[in-house]
Amino acid sequence: MNKLIEQKPELTKGIIDELIKQKKEKIGAGYLTDQGALFLIASDYGVTLSEPLKAEMALKDLYAGAKEISLETRVLNLSPAKQFSRKDGSPFYLRTMTVYDTNSTASVKLWDEKANLPGIENLKPGDLIKIIKAYVKSDLDGSPTINIGSGSNIETTDTESEIPTIDTITKDVSELKEGQRDLVVSGMIDGIISEMQFTNSRGQPGKALRMRLKGKEGIGMRVVLWGKDESEIPNMISQSAKVRLLGVRVKSGNQGLEIHGNDATIIEIEGGKEAEPVIARVLSLSPSENGRNLILAVDNNRNLYNITDFSNSTSICVEGDVIECMPSKVYGNSITLDNNSFVRKLDNDESIPTISQIRTKINDVKVDGNYCIEAIVLKVPERREVQTKSGESILLSEMFVEDDTGQIWVKGWRNQARLVDKCELGEIVSITGLNSKAGLEGRIELFLTPFSKITKKN
Repeated sequence: MNKLIEQKPELTKGIIDELIKQKKEKIGAGYLTDQGALFLIASDYGVTLSEPLKAEMALKDLYAGAKEISLETRVLNLSPAKQFSRKDGSPFYLRTMTVYDTNSTASVKLWDEKANLPGIENLKPGDLIKIIKAYVKSDLDGSPTINIGSGSNIETTDTESEIPTIDTITKDVSELKEGQRDLVVSGMIDGIISEMQFTNSRGQPGKALRMRLKGKEGIGMRVVLWGKDESEIPNMISQSAKVRLLGVRVKSGNQGLEIHGNDATIIEIEGGKEAEPVIARVLSLSPSENGRNLILAVDNNRNLYNITDFSNSTSICVEGDVIECMPSKVYGNSITLDNNSFVRKLDNDESIPTISQIRTKINDVKVDGNYCIEAIVLKVPERREVQTKSGESILLSEMFVEDDTGQIWVKGWRNQARLVDKCELGEIVSITGLNSKAGLEGRIELFLTPFSKITKKN
């Protein structure tokens, strides 16, 4: 109607509505839609409406049941195509995509041959696309979802657009709020990256990547990326590497807000595929556990490293040795050694600090740090069982220690509880590999890790 009025200004909406009514009465209402009547009226006035019958709409205007819609959007992320089976056993493919425009996001499902459209794998976050003749259905959570079937299509376009770029919509970790979804989030690696395996509600095995990101204001947040594994991240990731996650949501977890992603989430991490040699001093060697050696080491920049050795190549080392190792993976301060790694002992290098040089006084401990301390036990260790939200009962042992600057609680969960249990009142202990966290009433507490070791000095 707008196109017709543009070319025939003498027509108004009221006049056109009346003409549509007359046209339908003349032809027969059972044979003609309002849009069809409009095409015939335009022809009567010598105007050709060349565009097909479609509705150009914004993502915020989507509603379940809409058909033959066409939109211009940008790609946020794209999942791999997956094969499923229908009830009759015949296979079909499905790929999901998240798109966004100026003020909204939406999920897109590409069915059967559309899941493997030529060039679909080359779509990148931020690419401008046109979705043509799609239909909208309600998703499981009730939100409208765009469906690309046999009569629909996707085309890339390089026209000018008011839709913001990916960089413009990226949020820092410190800006996040509960319930936000379809986000692009940036931050820095804070600690280790680990892969976990689990069994889903259908009894199928799955994997997930876990990490922690720190924002501009030092605010940290736990990240779980379901369906992701270590093959999707670089082998060499420096401490405090920049990270961007595309297509995540914020939800409340056991320890506050968490960032959750899925197999469609795109991970961008600064780093390289080739690991580089690390030279460090061995501070402590923990007993072999599950076929691996756990070592705490420090480099000449006073960076602490947690080394997990699956190859037993560190069996040549003793505490205090300076070693050079070629790891298979380095994720922040977490180093993995396997059968493709090598380790050799070097001559003593005085530029690399010793355990006594990197110890921290209790008064200097800050939240979210990694520390080694030396202190005297002021309170006999206490053991108790703590029940988690999931109903699991886990051991917690804790003791109160001090040095000449202050006092602090040292706690150990599960296996680390046994280390605390062995300490006695009045003993002077050297403890390596502690993590500091904010406890009750804002006081800082120290927690043992799998890389911790307690050595009795007296």
